[in-house]
Amino acid sequence: MNIRNIFRFRERTAGRSAEPEAVKPFLAHLEDLRWMLIKMAIVLSAAMILGFVFREELMAFLQQPLHRVSGDPSKGLKSLNPADSFTISFSLAFYAGLVVSFPFLLFFFAQFVLPALTQREKKYIYPAVAIGFGLFMTGVILAFYYVLPMTLKFLAADAIKMHIVADWTVREYSSFVTQFTLGFGLSFELPVVVLALVKMGLLSYATLSRSRSYALILILFLAAIIAPTPDLFTWGAMSAPLLVLYESCIWIAWYIERRDRKRELAEAEQRAREDRERDERRKLLPPPPPPEE
Repeated sequence: MNIRNIFRFRERTAGRSAEPEAVKPFLAHLEDLRWMLIKMAIVLSAAMILGFVFREELMAFLQQPLHRVSGDPSKGLKSLNPADSFTISFSLAFYAGLVVSFPFLLFFFAQFVLPALTQREKKYIYPAVAIGFGLFMTGVILAFYYVLPMTLKFLAADAIKMHIVADWTVREYSSFVTQFTLGFGLSFELPVVVLALVKMGLLSYATLSRSRSYALILILFLAAIIAPTPDLFTWGAMSAPLLVLYESCIWIAWYIERRDRKRELAEAEQRAREDRERDERRKLLPPPPPPEE
């Protein structure tokens, strides 16, 4: 996807004409992009600081799925590095900050892609951000409370079959859990991404429908990358929701295009009706006086 396509979409939403002198300079778009990234970095940094303050609570919360699987709340995780407690705190602070700041990051991105919003359009951006954040949290919660315990239980049982002691370290466990849950959360943003690309004219229902077989291969490949472990159970748990979401995206694109066609047809009929009424009013006007000799 070319970034210039996004810039052209920003021009259309800002209501600018197609005249070259009216087009916003490319460097001005880059300046807007720079400020969006700066605002995102500030919000994410503030959320990370908040996450670091509550690092003890975050670590206790992170170990809940492990305690549910083992059945022993007193069982802890091993540390093989003297600095693990401190370095892992930064990692937890980053992931927690990403979750907390996610709605603000979505809002800043929407502001960048959709400049010069009207008052009516601004009313829709907040529900759109709320839906995006809701989908993200749905993926995180589903992964943390449902899929993750099953995955840990499966991996622990498989280790026993292989005569391996499942005595995990805090670094490996925290990395596994955070990647697993955030991977799920981000994958649930697929409908929002597709909705944005369809509105920008970069994707269509026909394209998504034709690319179904290619998308299947790509999703399986991406799930293998996102999944923190290479086992088939985790891979399937990551890829199945993505496949369902992609199929839903096809019908979302179909609905958007159908709705836009109806609106364009209604607007065309309204313009034609106004033109006919204007022509009829002109016919009722008296003829202009003949020019004087």
